[in-house]
Amino acid sequence: MPSRLLTWPLPAAATWALAWALALGLRAVDAPAWAALGLPTALGALAALLPWVATTAWRRVFVAGGFPLSVLAQSVQSGLPGQGGGFGAGMPSWLWLAPLALLLLAYPRRAWRDAPVFPTPRGALDALPAHIHLPDGARVLDAGCGMGDGLMALHAALHPTWPQARLEGVEWSALWRGVSAWRCPWARVRRGDMWADDWAAFDLVYLFQRPETMPRAMAKAAQEMRPGSWLVSLEFEAIGWSPHARIDLAGGRPVWVYRLGAPSANAGADADAGSAPGLAPLPRPSRR
Repeated sequence: MPSRLLTWPLPAAATWALAWALALGLRAVDAPAWAALGLPTALGALAALLPWVATTAWRRVFVAGGFPLSVLAQSVQSGLPGQGGGFGAGMPSWLWLAPLALLLLAYPRRAWRDAPVFPTPRGALDALPAHIHLPDGARVLDAGCGMGDGLMALHAALHPTWPQARLEGVEWSALWRGVSAWRCPWARVRRGDMWADDWAAFDLVYLFQRPETMPRAMAKAAQEMRPGSWLVSLEFEAIGWSPHARIDLAGGRPVWVYRLGAPSANAGADADAGSAPGLAPLPRPSRR
C-alpha cells in the first residue's frame, strides 16, 4: 500500500493539496498576502526536492509550479483584487482545470511511469542503415511512438534502403496515437501498452525512453526478440549490454544500436561486424 501511495502523480497531488491547505489556513488567520502565497509556494518547491515526491526534472517543475499556477489561473478567472473583473471574468470557476484534463488525456494513468513525449530530432537516425541489416519486408516498431516523430525519423532513414519495411507504432495515449496516425499515414499506428506488446515479430524496435525504464525495456527485448534482431535507443544506454554501434549526433546525443541474441549464437557475426556480442536473455520483467 505505501508504494502505491507514492505512485506518480499522487505525491504531486498531495503536495498541491497541502499547499492549498496551508494557504487557506493562513488566510483564515488574516496572514499577509505575501505569507499566504509565498509560504505555500515555498512548501511546493521544497517538496519537489524530495526523491519520493519527484524523480525527474520535469516532475519537480510540475510539483513546484502546481500551487502558483492554480492561483494565477483563478486570478485570471475572477479578476485581480480591486478590479471589476479580469480577462477571465464571467468564465466558469472550474475552467482552470481544463489544462489538467488535457494533460490527463495526453498522459493516461498507465503511462505515468513511462517517458514523457519528447520528439525524436529530425535526422537523428539517418546513419542507422550503415550499422544494421534488415530482411526484405522487415517489421519495425516504435515502442511508445508519441506524436510520431520517431516514426518519421525511422521512415526517412530506412525507406531508401529498405522500401518494403513495414513501420508500426504503439502508443497508450489515445490523443497522441491519433496525432501520430495522422502524421504518419504510411505506418500502422495503434493504441496499446508497449510493455504488454509482444516484440517477437519485429526485426527492429526503436525506443526513446528514460534511464529508469531502460532495464525493463532491455529485459523485455532479451526475453522476446529473435536472435539477430535489433534494438535502437536514442540517448540512453543499456547498462550491462555491449552495443553493436554508437552513433554520435550533433549536440552530443548518442544513438545506441544493440543486436539481440545469446553470445554463442551471435559471437561470430558480431565479431565480423567489429562489435561485442549481445547478451543472453534476462529474466522476464513484471507486467504492469
